[in-house]
Amino acid sequence: MTASTADTEAPLSAPLEVGFDYTRSLGPVLGHFVNALRERRIEGVRGADGRVHVPPVEYDPVTAEPLSEFVEVATEGTVLSWSWIAEPVEGQPLQRAFAWALIRLDGADTALLHAVDAGSPEHIRTGLRVRVRWADELVGHIRDIAYFVPADAPEDTEPTPPPPPVAKREEGEPVSTIITPVHLHYQHSASPEESRYLRGLAEGRLIGQRCPACAKVYIPPRGACPTDGVPTSEEVELPDTGIVTTFCIVNVPFLGQRLKPPYVAAYILLDGADIAFLHLVLGCDAADVRMGMRVRASWKPRDQWWTTLENIDHFEPTGEPDAPYESFAHHL
Repeated sequence: MTASTADTEAPLSAPLEVGFDYTRSLGPVLGHFVNALRERRIEGVRGADGRVHVPPVEYDPVTAEPLSEFVEVATEGTVLSWSWIAEPVEGQPLQRAFAWALIRLDGADTALLHAVDAGSPEHIRTGLRVRVRWADELVGHIRDIAYFVPADAPEDTEPTPPPPPVAKREEGEPVSTIITPVHLHYQHSASPEESRYLRGLAEGRLIGQRCPACAKVYIPPRGACPTDGVPTSEEVELPDTGIVTTFCIVNVPFLGQRLKPPYVAAYILLDGADIAFLHLVLGCDAADVRMGMRVRASWKPRDQWWTTLENIDHFEPTGEPDAPYESFAHHL
């Protein structure tokens, strides 16, 4: 079946979110910095050439020696450069228009990047004197500085946004680890070829595209062959059987993990395809998985199917003889 005779439904589109909690252990230098912020103090570190670095650096940029001489600096400073943010996005320090600015605090020799609540772009400029607006709740994080305001601005009584999550600690103990949520929201629109592939999955079908020049079959499909650069106009329905090409045994637990280690993530080359895709291999001991192993898709119950490869819960061994290495060596 060619693309011209396939269904003419509009391409699929859906909101997607990629996110994780970035967790960092701080060490003695950055740990000192954030614990000082929790006490409404800003401390930098002095380098071998006498310069005071704010935020502090762990190693001297000139000599590469570890640094440990902390220096308290002022909570006021000067804007060195700035960029106006007319439409803030989720997670930024302010949800109204503001400026990102490089600010050199009095007593420091380097600049700190932070937000300035200037009201309008007419009120922000290089050389502007600014001061810290502290967060209402101090937790030991860079966001203990909620934002900066012009030095001559009246005291702000507006509550600041809640702080980001931080690592759990006993009351009164210093902060040694911070957790910063990182999230990206976007709208993904699939290509016409991808959309037919995804709609096929909702019907329990695996649909690829064949290049008319080199005859390679791609699944998931691509609109053009990366080898020849021509449109992949012919649709090919593939079976749900194939072989393991390469694989990884996952032994390390991580945040959000749905399976208990050890388990196998493998590249599966479906029979008749020329490109492998990543999926789980279960149904046997992880140590028994090998290159060339014949596998078959284990589908979820039909009432759980929708337009996603997750309709296949995993692949499992068929018990057939392994494929010879030469048959898939050029697909690795």
